Amino acid sequence: MSADIKIPTVGESVSSAVISQWHKENGSAVTSGDLLLTLETDKISTEITADSSGVLEILVTEGQEVAIGAIVGRIAEKAAPAPAESPTALPARVAQQVTRQPVPVEPVPVEPVPVEPVPVESVPATQPELMSVAPSPVRTPESGSRRKAPVSPVVKRLAKENGIDLSQVVGTGKRGAILKKDVQACIEQGMGATPVATPVATPVATPVATPVELVPDLSIQPVVEAGPATPAVEQNGRMTRRRLSPMRRKIATQLVSAQQEAALLTTFNECDMSGVMKLRKDVQDDFVAKHGVKLGFMSIFIKAVVDALKEVPGINARIDGKDHIVNHFYDIGVAVGSDRGLFVPVIRECDTKSFAEIESDIAGCAARAREGKLELADLQGGVFTISNGGIYGSMLSTPILNAPQSAILGMHNIIERPVAVDGEVVIRPMMYLALGYDHRIVDGKEAVTFLTRVRDCVENPVRLLIGV
Repeated sequence: MSADIKIPTVGESVSSAVISQWHKENGSAVTSGDLLLTLETDKISTEITADSSGVLEILVTEGQEVAIGAIVGRIAEKAAPAPAESPTALPARVAQQVTRQPVPVEPVPVEPVPVEPVPVESVPATQPELMSVAPSPVRTPESGSRRKAPVSPVVKRLAKENGIDLSQVVGTGKRGAILKKDVQACIEQGMGATPVATPVATPVATPVATPVELVPDLSIQPVVEAGPATPAVEQNGRMTRRRLSPMRRKIATQLVSAQQEAALLTTFNECDMSGVMKLRKDVQDDFVAKHGVKLGFMSIFIKAVVDALKEVPGINARIDGKDHIVNHFYDIGVAVGSDRGLFVPVIRECDTKSFAEIESDIAGCAARAREGKLELADLQGGVFTISNGGIYGSMLSTPILNAPQSAILGMHNIIERPVAVDGEVVIRPMMYLALGYDHRIVDGKEAVTFLTRVRDCVENPVRLLIGV
């Protein structure tokens, strides 16, 4: 028995995935729960583990795009250990292996006698009829059933590169399947140098040239639906070319779609970060000692955004076809950059969570994003997004909407600048804020009022504590 490894459903809108990495080699032993492969979709990265124990057979190699539900490998049950042999049984076993080998054997012993050889012209021209009459060990019931065991593409390629005829290899896998180690053993024994027999003068030698490939390997053909493989990296010293990952293609499509469908507009303001920085300096040690996480800027901005959404509910809305939907919950998305692309995990129920709970959720989402362990549910359902380009040194930008949301807040780096306070020029740590919004649903008055409320809450964080 063997268990198929299928591509699971990873979202309603996801129809395919790319096998980014196999974590086990073909023919290796696996146990239930072992990590087998990593899938990359246009939304998330998913890891697939083994559901049973046995020997892994890889049917689809890394880099190929496969459809949801496709079979990419199998786990065959391990064969029971052979009983101990007595020394007298060894010759019999060796003889049995020799008979099982698909090495062409003279079907009828022909002694070299001085007889007139049969001319080649006298052999019937119907070659298939000759093959069906002449006995061959490749077609014996036992070896024939074994030879129908699937041969993985890796094994075929290895055999072809080293000139190994698979009909001369004894498979040690399930149902006689030829594994990678079987071909490697033949290479070490120098079997690759053995020329394939060709018919010369006698018709008896004709079946010797019958290749194993004439037996169709139907067991792995359904996997061909996987589609074209991702091209390997091509370098010529001046450039590198590779296919875009599904996630990068999805990001590109979504950003272009947002610009084409929404009436994008951006309003700006600046924020004095003195109060927040002083608050963090005063309470940071006690905050870490009590909650185990640091008090960062992001939790303060999330709380400020929630407060502003309550003040201006028109921002907490979206367009769905011809409908205008107003949300009455506060799930805020936080843009997180990684080597694989931009993720926007959603922090749930931010209106009911404390600063410490929000900081803990952000840290957990960021860690899972870097490790590629975010789930689809982590990215869905947000009503508003915050993007902090300031951590990369950005001074000012116009953020693009995270559709179908109607607004997004862009944070930027903190720079000490001269500002006028009470008629005097002072140096203050200042941050530019940018609110990108969809003008189809959000008016300019609402956008400016919202951003001003966010600024006031950040400059006076006590507002967030007492709700004024």
